Amino acid sequence: MSNDELVNYWLKAAELDFQSMHNLGKANENHWALFIGQLVLEKTLKAIYVQNVDNQVPRTHNLVQLAISAGLELSEDIAEKLDLVTSFNINTRYPDDKFFFIKNVLMSSQTGISQL
Repeated sequence: MSNDELVNYWLKAAELDFQSMHNLGKANENHWALFIGQLVLEKTLKAIYVQNVDNQVPRTHNLVQLAISAGLELSEDIAEKLDLVTSFNINTRYPDDKFFFIKNVLMSSQTGISQL
């Protein structure tokens, strides 16, 4: 697969996940929308990595690490938000962590999921 084809592969996968995230958000399933949103960001960053660096993408789910590896400069605010999304995606695979996150982050957030 050429680099352009690989970039399109990752972006198409991100686009499909984005539609699922959007539908989950409309259904007020915000914790699932955020879970899928992390996948959208991850796949988009992997497309950027292929475009900027190499066609062998890092096998990681860490959004900050992916962004930096792709050559992106992140503000502290964006890095913190990407780290929060990564933490949610990894840690909330366990129900206790998911319930804690929903109660203490999603429900108490003034800005809500749309600001992530």
